[in-house]
Amino acid sequence: MEKRGDKEVYAWLEKLGIAHDYYEHPPAPTAEIAAQYWKDIDAAHCKNLFFRNHKGNQHYLVIFHYQQNILIRDLEQRLKQGKLTFASPERMERYLKISPGSVSPFGLIHDKDHHIIVFLDENLLQYDRISFHPNLNEASLVVGFGDFMRYLEAVGNRYEFLSLY
Repeated sequence: MEKRGDKEVYAWLEKLGIAHDYYEHPPAPTAEIAAQYWKDIDAAHCKNLFFRNHKGNQHYLVIFHYQQNILIRDLEQRLKQGKLTFASPERMERYLKISPGSVSPFGLIHDKDHHIIVFLDENLLQYDRISFHPNLNEASLVVGFGDFMRYLEAVGNRYEFLSLY
């Protein structure tokens, strides 16, 4: 069976020696929809939000547990990056090679200039396994948290853990 999603994601995981579990499901453009397919998967499932600053010259990927909610105004204060707005579909395509509803840190493989800064909620550190779409919302990949951190190091984008809620 051929896996759905960005073929480059699987190539990166293979190159880094990162084992993953693959779960195919119907399109799930929101975490709320995806939750019905995640119910039997033992992992921290994440919301991944892609923002831009008010000037549009800096972009941020914010990752947190899908059961949490974050207010943008509160997030602006915590990140200390100024006024934030959601990045447009065109910006998603330009920097991550993804479309709305499929935002994932696996899209960072396409950010060759390491333009995007990643902010992760520190509560994710308590989980052994974490899941994300493979840049397409018709599947979910589960990897060990330590392996995910190795992936982040390998792609080279700046990242930071913060208390997001």
